[in-house]
Amino acid sequence: MSLRIGFGFDVHRLEAGHKLVIGGIEIPWHKGCVGHSDGDPLIHAIIDAMLGASGARDIGTHFPDTSPEFKGISSKILLDKTNGIIHQQGYQFIQADSTICLEQPKIASLLPSMVQTLADILKTDPANISVKATTTEKLGFTGREEGVAAYAVVLLEKIS
Repeated sequence: MSLRIGFGFDVHRLEAGHKLVIGGIEIPWHKGCVGHSDGDPLIHAIIDAMLGASGARDIGTHFPDTSPEFKGISSKILLDKTNGIIHQQGYQFIQADSTICLEQPKIASLLPSMVQTLADILKTDPANISVKATTTEKLGFTGREEGVAAYAVVLLEKIS
């Protein structure tokens, strides 16, 4: 068995007039993430972790923010494409652990929906996906509600 671990991190600025999408779930809020795609920081962190673990570089390599093809695209589509990329690299998804950092809104009640959404896209059991949320105790850009950060680690296995 050959296992590979990857780490991903993503940040998006919060501004009025944008949708707030985290973990593939649109969250009603007066601010949203600014991004070339839908700006989903959780999915972007998971994508980077998957690509890193498989040796396929990073999200910007595969889905550049200069490409009109990806303007406004759902990050759920990008995650599905990433799952295809890692399969082409000879790997399969095993597990993910992730943390979302934001002060507001409170999203604890939405975490199970995020887990199910991610599991459906990655074609895995929801037990293989962990999504947690935390604040930064009003410190830094997340504490001032200027942005959202997400961290993810994933485990991939080489397909025999």
